[in-house]
Amino acid sequence: MTNPKKTNYRWTICAMLFFATTVNYLDRQVLSLTWPNFIGPEFGWTNSDYGNITSMFSIIYALCMLFAGRLVDWLDTRRGFLWAIGIWSVGACMHAFCGIATAGLTAGRWTLSFSGAREAIEAVGASGSVISMSILLFIICRSVLALGEAGNFPAAIKATAEYFPKKDRAFSTSIFNSGATIGAMIAPACILYIAEAAGWEMSFIIIGVLGFVWMGFWVFIYKKPEACAKVNAAELEYINQDRHTVSAENPTGQSEDSRPKLSFLQCFRYRQTWAFAAGKFMTDGVWWFFLFWAPKYLQTVFHLESTQLVLPLTVLYTIVMLSIIGGWLPSWFIDRKGMNPYAGRMRAMLIFAFFPLLALFAQPLGSYTYWLPVIIIGIACAAHQAWSANIFSTVGDMFPKSAIATITGIGGMAGGLSSFLIQQGAGRLFDYAGKSQMKFLGFESEPAGYFIVFVFCSVAYLIGWVIMKALVPKYKLVR
Repeated sequence: MTNPKKTNYRWTICAMLFFATTVNYLDRQVLSLTWPNFIGPEFGWTNSDYGNITSMFSIIYALCMLFAGRLVDWLDTRRGFLWAIGIWSVGACMHAFCGIATAGLTAGRWTLSFSGAREAIEAVGASGSVISMSILLFIICRSVLALGEAGNFPAAIKATAEYFPKKDRAFSTSIFNSGATIGAMIAPACILYIAEAAGWEMSFIIIGVLGFVWMGFWVFIYKKPEACAKVNAAELEYINQDRHTVSAENPTGQSEDSRPKLSFLQCFRYRQTWAFAAGKFMTDGVWWFFLFWAPKYLQTVFHLESTQLVLPLTVLYTIVMLSIIGGWLPSWFIDRKGMNPYAGRMRAMLIFAFFPLLALFAQPLGSYTYWLPVIIIGIACAAHQAWSANIFSTVGDMFPKSAIATITGIGGMAGGLSSFLIQQGAGRLFDYAGKSQMKFLGFESEPAGYFIVFVFCSVAYLIGWVIMKALVPKYKLVR
């Protein structure tokens, strides 16, 4: 009775974060999967048009991330997450009505029928007005989606810091972050078959509704550990084991909660903030490129149709599940090698930074079979997710809990900015390469363009790691 077994409610919270991230990436993937064979042909989009839409999503996401973290810190985790997923679910469902609005505004035919809207657009043809209006409407919807999705990771990282001690945060982060992989993995089978059976519009609606279901559970499940009846004293003590840790940086063992809070502008004074932002800037664009362009890559280079994409994309993101190792490896360095959390994570991140170099061989080996690029891209994406779980955890290692969501938002803004640049560049590069029949290291036309982007993706992580190490060579707690 004096030493009751500790409860494990923190893993229930981790499961909720996992499902939120899964829904997040399902909503994000609907457009990338439906545009090559459904939306693009209907509205007459080019690679540049699609690149403009995804890049605008990225830049809005980046700007919102800058303030989303601060908003989550202000609203607190429970309410902040509810607002975030509610907004992005509305934005996801809004996409379904872009065809109806385009038909009404360009063809003058207003209808509540998705099929009627498609018929009206087909009668007009892919005119300039249809293309520009559809792009504008999709950008508006993607902006609402980005506004909500910007709150997911700041809220999730803050919840992880509230429910897990530092030594477990990379592992718990890798678990909920694997929801991105699961969402991307199950998306092809779900979304493409819904689009084939009921139209691309229903794929946005059905996937978008999942967010509202999640909200119904979150309202009743999440409370701060000290206020949660399902967290007993033993588990609460385990969660708060770092609260009064005495160290060289904190010789008095002062509680994090009792320390003065950092203002938004103060956060930019620390090298730790710039190191995190630099690591996100160099690498997030790589993940988003593969996420948004992998279906189009397989269709363009290997001539796969929509239903033929299901198996290779499912295999690709199944491989990404290997990223769960990303949370275990730094814990091994910390527990077995006696490293501090930051040193252990940086050692693990250096190891993961070498795996994307395989992307250099994706295009050359594709001449044998498309399965080799699928496997290589899967390994590169797995390395990214392992890297991502650790770079997120460095924030909790070095900053007080009151600033974690804010710093995460600042880094997310940097990552969104890099995605904006790579989406804009990729769309224009692929259109130029196709029209000019550009040649690059033995590849011609659009495959040459993809090879150029793959070269950048392969070295981005090593560059990011070097910058981070130069800015913060050793663990230093922000007080």
